[in-house]
Amino acid sequence: MELECYPVSRNPPELVPGRPDRAWMDRFSARHPYRCLPLSMANTSGWELLSPVGFTAEWTGGIHQNDIKLTPDHPHPDFHTLASSHFSHGVLTFHAGYLFRTPPGWSMMVMGPPNHVKDGIQPLAGVVETDWLPFPFTMNWIFTRPGKVRFEKGEPFCFITLLQDHPLHEIQPVIRRLDSNPELRHQYDVWEKHRSEFNQKIFRGDPEATKEAWQRYYFKGEFPEEVAPAPQGHVNKRRLKAPKFG
Repeated sequence: MELECYPVSRNPPELVPGRPDRAWMDRFSARHPYRCLPLSMANTSGWELLSPVGFTAEWTGGIHQNDIKLTPDHPHPDFHTLASSHFSHGVLTFHAGYLFRTPPGWSMMVMGPPNHVKDGIQPLAGVVETDWLPFPFTMNWIFTRPGKVRFEKGEPFCFITLLQDHPLHEIQPVIRRLDSNPELRHQYDVWEKHRSEFNQKIFRGDPEATKEAWQRYYFKGEFPEEVAPAPQGHVNKRRLKAPKFG
């Protein structure tokens, strides 16, 4: 299966597999947030589009296009095709530089890089039917307050991933009592017991628990006390393919 990437600008932004590291996660003692597998997996479950130049974006708080001022760190011949004030009302627009084509039934989720925190500006997300669309989309961020924000050279301004969204309307959410599923109830109760006991040991300063630091059931794809076979296909590291020329 291929994700086809057709450049529509002279020098399209670099497209790379999602990278796991985040500066705010690095600043924690022992890089603690990386123990949260869902965070790390989200960071790498797609591809990043990188800014080819560092620049400052400033919003006055006004509703007009000229209320956003964009200043690149140095003259860049393609900056005007990268970022602009297109939609007004404090919305900063990036042009992806590619026309993407996905396999039939697959759409593209266009969003900010997961868990990439920026003060003063918020990425907007969209779902695009790239299995038929013959023109590119834009990636938009909205200022949350007047002021300046920075995008550094090499910083991701867009994150793309794929989803099969067409069958979503067929899915019926059903709320059930946990007791209606005895096997799942047992698995949950065993996990809750282990979790409570482990947290109490941490609170008391138990040396073994302190050394272990955190429970790894989900990270390792295991159940406590072998309450059930380990799930098949568990993934705790994702490295997507880099683009190639075809």
